[in-house]
Amino acid sequence: MKPSQLVLTMQQIKKILLILAGSISLGVGILGIILPLLPTTPLLLLAAACYVRSSEKLYHWLITNKYFGSYIQNYRDGKGIPLKAKVMGVSVLCLAMSYTILFIVPFPVVKILLAAVGAYFTWFILKQKTLPKEQ
Repeated sequence: MKPSQLVLTMQQIKKILLILAGSISLGVGILGIILPLLPTTPLLLLAAACYVRSSEKLYHWLITNKYFGSYIQNYRDGKGIPLKAKVMGVSVLCLAMSYTILFIVPFPVVKILLAAVGAYFTWFILKQKTLPKEQ
């Protein structure tokens, strides 16, 4: 095999990284179905976003999956996010950001930036429709 055949293009590297990120997000999202502190819907949405940009086959599998597809489909159809997912998502986000701001980051400018990012994502999650209980 020639050395030139081993070189990956930037497009191939991007595809591999997106598949990897989507798979990790999917795995943690699956854990979120079982563990109450992990938000399922946002992680499955992240996995779908990664897969749609990297692998049509994985994206199709995810959105048609009988266990995970409904989370993504409800969001895409504008039906909303389950209340449990919203509460968990905001709670984990606030806890993680608070801990990081108070105990990890020493620079005031970075603390302010992290607080702003946390506030934005909290607002984004809360502004989404809440999925009615029967769905």
